[in-house]
Formats: sequence, structure tokens, C-alpha cells
Amino acid sequence: MLEIFRQLEETRAAAVMGGGQRRIDAQHAKGKLSARERIELLLDPGTFEEWDMFVEHRCSEFGMDSQRIPGDGVVTGYGTINGRMMFVFSQDFTVFGGSLSEAHAEKICKIMDHAMKVGAPVIGLNDSGGARIQEGVASLAGYAEVFQRNVLASGVIPQISVIMGPCAGGAVYSPAMTDFIFMVQDSSYMFVTGPEVVKTVTHEVVSAEELGGATTHSTRSGVADRAFENDVEALLMVRRLMNYLPANNRQPPPHRDTPDRADRVELSLDTLVPANPNRPYDMKELILKVVDDTDFFEIQPEHAKNIIVGLARMEGYPVGIVANQPLVLAGCLDIKSAIKAARFVRFCDCFNIPLLTFVDVPGFMPGTAQEYGGIIKHGAKLLYAYAEATVPKITVITRKAYGGAYDVMSSKHLRGDVNIAWPTAEIAVMGPKGAVEIIFRQDRHDAGRYAELAEEYRTKFANPFIAGRRGFIDDVIVPSQTRTRICRSLAMLRDKKLENPWRKHGNIPL
Repeated sequence: MLEIFRQLEETRAAAVMGGGQRRIDAQHAKGKLSARERIELLLDPGTFEEWDMFVEHRCSEFGMDSQRIPGDGVVTGYGTINGRMMFVFSQDFTVFGGSLSEAHAEKICKIMDHAMKVGAPVIGLNDSGGARIQEGVASLAGYAEVFQRNVLASGVIPQISVIMGPCAGGAVYSPAMTDFIFMVQDSSYMFVTGPEVVKTVTHEVVSAEELGGATTHSTRSGVADRAFENDVEALLMVRRLMNYLPANNRQPPPHRDTPDRADRVELSLDTLVPANPNRPYDMKELILKVVDDTDFFEIQPEHAKNIIVGLARMEGYPVGIVANQPLVLAGCLDIKSAIKAARFVRFCDCFNIPLLTFVDVPGFMPGTAQEYGGIIKHGAKLLYAYAEATVPKITVITRKAYGGAYDVMSSKHLRGDVNIAWPTAEIAVMGPKGAVEIIFRQDRHDAGRYAELAEEYRTKFANPFIAGRRGFIDDVIVPSQTRTRICRSLAMLRDKKLENPWRKHGNIPL
């Protein structure tokens, strides 16, 4: 028996060391943590239960039969974050460069299957050189098995990917199908084909960082939701994110007590919107002053900045926030902002998170670049997402709500539950100037007459009361009362039940 205990300890020690101290030191030299150190930081201390520590690859080709390391390049298991159950896998770059083998994939699939059974989130810490070439198609099959589980788990349990090293080729598609992707500056990258292939095929010379680094994906492509300075910050932010999310689609989001009173009045909001309708203001100021404890977890803050999305709490309950940003492109909707917001709206609807929408939108961005890029279909994604959502939906129109963009931004006509407006709201088919130029085109040479007519149009139509008379706006409120009214509305909607007609699935305009 003592001999068995000794063998057990030796095997455990070998698994814990992964590729050996030299390779662990090399990880540290790059500013990266080891696979196990990452799990220790992510989960509550002492809660990690590891599975499949003794699994080894089954490849005997190309000398692999003499290179067997327990765990085979990925650490898997479960533990808790702030007392709530999570499943996690952490790829170990010190073992065969974290490459995915058949056995490696089976370990990941096992925890994903169990996460589905018990209804718990899956967090993947990715740091892999890709498919293990020595295993050929068996490795590719392993990726496909993981992809299939990503799809089946989508909308059932939250899936979070943290890219903490290389992620290239087919490996990128698993994170792409998860709910959120976090990256680490200067040490992580994602791309389908690397710089060398790009150079060979297209003759473009580009570095790995420029092609698929954290900055590229969190600003230009929108693939990554956030980019952080180092491993530690990324893992702590994952812990913070999980505090907003339910364990699965059958549970409500977690409530947290707050000293921030629901009836708090914020007098500064009464002067937030400038008297000049063409002057911008910062919508984030409104968000921070309305939510609990000025705590707002923004998603994709550096991408498509003309729209703001993120998670916060109202009276202790999580909400998803979507808001136009007048500081950027006057808050217009364009291709990137529509896609960004649509995906976030669908995520919130999947996991029972109420939607709070702040509207100041002059319309869709005009121009050939937008039309040729497919703004019609991309804009329809946001419309579709709001129309399909059955969670509580509260909309606050602060200023402009013009044309089709008014409809798209969670209007009453898309089953908005509570739609309120500030007195500064302008709800109309278009702005006064554009409307007058069309209606009174015969007077286009009389500038004074145009100005007079524009003001008349503004008085008659560019206000919240026309919509209020038709019931499209439930109330016009004093801005300083916004938090109170939202909290009351959310409390009223807490037991809302609404189901869409039965269907296999809708056909969203992708």
C-alpha cells in the first residue's frame, strides 16, 4: 500500500510540474502565469477539484511514445467564484506548447458535459499552439468535439474565454462561440492564419500583434470584449464579471445587497442634456449616476464607441445596459455598433438579465461605406434582437430618437415594457431641418422662412408629448427621478412572463 501511495505522489508531482521548472520559468519570463497559477487566482482559495490529472496522450508516432506527461497539457476541474460553482480548463503551454491532442480535447469535453448536467458556467483559459500535428486528424476531431459542445451550451450556461497566449487556426473558433472573450496585452493573440501564411498568400508584412493582438481585437475587429494589462488583471475581471451572471438559463441573476437607495435623487441629471440640440454630452455620466454604487462593467469599451453596452445593478439586481453615446459620431447607429449591441442584447435575453436602454440617436449612419457594408442587414440584427427578447425591457429617451433608429432602440412597438422620456426628448421621423427641407422644398431659397418652419416643426413634433398622446411613451419624467422610476419599473416587472411562438429557431439576418 505504501508503494501505491508513493507512486500516486510521484505521478501527482509530475503532473503539477507540467513541462518542468525550466519551461515554467520561461512562462514567467514572458510575464505569463502557469496554468495552475491561473486557476488558483481565478477560483476561491482551496476550492479547486481537479479531474483527469493522470490522462496521457495515446500517440506513438514521431517519437511521441517516449514523451508522456500526466495531464497532457490542460488542467481541468471545478471550483467556486465567490461561493458559486464554476467549471474551468486551463491550457498548459509548458506541455507540448499547450497543443490540443485527442486526450486533451476529451478532458475539456468532459467538464463541458458535466457543466451542462449541473447547470454551471464554463471558463476556458486558452494558451495553446494549436492542434498537435503528430496526431493528425485525431486532433482536428478533438477540436470539432469541443465546437459541438460550445454550440449546445450556447444560451444554456455562460461560457467565458480568456486568451492568455497564442490561439491560432481552428483553435479560435471555440472562443468565438463563447459569450465573452478577454485578452491580455502583449502576450496573447488570435488569428485564423498567422503572419507567415499571410505574407506568402497576400504578400502583406504584418506582425502577430498587429494581425491578432489584444489591441487589434478589442478596438478594430471587435472579436475581444476586453483587453487587460496582464494575467492577474484579466482573471480578477473574470471574477467580477461572473458576479453579474446566473449559473444557467433557468436561474435568475444573482442579487447583491447595496446601501444605494432605490429612491436616490440625482439633481445633476436635470442639467445633463445641453440646451443646444447639436452639442454632445457623455452618456456614461448618466449611466454611472443612475446605477448602484457607480459600478458599471463595460463590454467592448474601445470598439464601436458610439454605443455603450455593459452590466450593472439596480437595487441589487443585475441589468444589461445599452446606450447611444452622443460624444462619438453623434450617437448614430452604424454597422459595428449594431452588431455589438445586438449580440449583447441576445446574451442578456439568454440569461434572464433585464435590459435598460438609454436613447439619444439621430438615426443610422449615412454613406456608401455603410450601404455597401450591409447596414440594412446589420441594423436589422439589433432590431431582431430587441424584438425577440422576452426579458423586462425599460427604455429612457433622453434626447433624439429619430426615424427607424427610434424603432430599433427598444421602442414600445418592439414590446418595450416601460418606455419613458425626459422633457428634452425629440421623437420624430427626422430632425426639424431635414423635415422642413422635404416638406417645404418650394421655399428652399428663403433661409429665414426655413428657420421659422424648422422651429415650428420642432415645437409640433420634436418633443415627447406627441408619442405620449398615442401611448408610445408611458410617461415624461424629471431627469433627476430616473433612478427611482427605473427601480420601480424593474420591481414591477420582476415576475414578467412572456413566451415567443414555438419554433425550432428564428432566422436572424446574419
